[in-house]
Amino acid sequence: MAVILAVAGVGAWTYQRLDSNIHTTAVDNKIGEGRPANLSPGSKNILAVGSDGRDGDNAEYGKGLTTLQSDTLMVVHIAADRKWATVVSLPRDSWVQIPACDRGDGTKSAPHHFKINKAFAIGGGKGDVGGAAACTIKTIEQTTGLRIDNFVSLDFQGFKGMVNALGGIEVCPKQPIHDNKAHLDLEAGCQTVKGQNALGYVRTRYGVGDGSDIGRIGRQQEFMSALAEKARARLTSPNALYGFLDSATKSLTTDESLDGIKPLYNLASDLKGIPNDRLTFLTVPNYPRELDVPTDKANIAWQYPQAQNLFTALAKDQEVDKEKLTAGKPVPTSSIKVQVLNGTGTSGQAAKVAEQLRAAGFPVATTGNAPEPVSATTVSYPAGFEQQAAALVARLTPQISPEAGQDASPALVTLTIGPDYQGLRG
Repeated sequence: MAVILAVAGVGAWTYQRLDSNIHTTAVDNKIGEGRPANLSPGSKNILAVGSDGRDGDNAEYGKGLTTLQSDTLMVVHIAADRKWATVVSLPRDSWVQIPACDRGDGTKSAPHHFKINKAFAIGGGKGDVGGAAACTIKTIEQTTGLRIDNFVSLDFQGFKGMVNALGGIEVCPKQPIHDNKAHLDLEAGCQTVKGQNALGYVRTRYGVGDGSDIGRIGRQQEFMSALAEKARARLTSPNALYGFLDSATKSLTTDESLDGIKPLYNLASDLKGIPNDRLTFLTVPNYPRELDVPTDKANIAWQYPQAQNLFTALAKDQEVDKEKLTAGKPVPTSSIKVQVLNGTGTSGQAAKVAEQLRAAGFPVATTGNAPEPVSATTVSYPAGFEQQAAALVARLTPQISPEAGQDASPALVTLTIGPDYQGLRG
């Protein structure tokens, strides 16, 4: 966001130099078919990746990595009327379904569940940023139903240069942070961080708080909000602006439609009018996956239906109520016991869907045939199981409305498969 906003102040004298800094990569032709429809023409959904590839100047942050890595994933939604924007953090420990992706060596990966940041590594196995972005976009689109329009990636060196050009950013840790992995050693209290300390602050995880990725994302969002605000206020002189953009663009990779300063400038011009209180930072609603799989202490699961409500709203270009989105207790997938009935008239469908549900973490109690064929998929539930039914429905394609059923089995949510059933998200 800060890079795009800063571009709005660039002068013609900088165009040629900065234009040549930016790297571009083909993405759309690598994603494949079956992408979500664009439900809100004029709005923009931009995938922003903080890349932690360890080649070149980034080698000091770790060795032994053989593929491109994504350290941070965010989706920036810019409203069609350019009056508001929402930045959604996707925790890298999110346990999702990663679709089949080109590895860049003529082979494809098999669909499987894993952390969402693995998609970047699969597609970027041969160092191809376009392939890494394509697999990540494909994963996000199939999990959320949200169409991604653009892609930008910024590596470690670019981030540090941006912060340094602004004279640093003030942070106020409540306790000392000592994290060898993040190369960070900070005392408690308010202080201005630059360079390595700034990068370490947004990357640190195990050296502060509960050691979770969610805590790290909270610090990142606070930092990026402060960075964007300071960029608006400070980048008024040509020298300061040039230093900021020179550092950023040298480490910036975009898709082809954002190739060069001019497309970024046009986007930045639209963004300048968005007030700070209409720029919202939030994280996909989630809960510890340990609630579903007691042995998994490291990953998180997305909380449904809240997660799907978020992405459906953005797909329709509707501003999100952050407090409403995060209200209520999570309903773990493991608590939603499902009965699967085959209403298609084609034998074996209940067993196939039951296998999909179990792979996604749903306990399937029984399978069988519906009393008669149905024209469309339905979900019914007994009294008191509204939340469980809503969480299941949010994972289905196409989207349907659950129904309270008098004959619904006690303590079971009943999924009756119709000919329109397409599968599960996530």
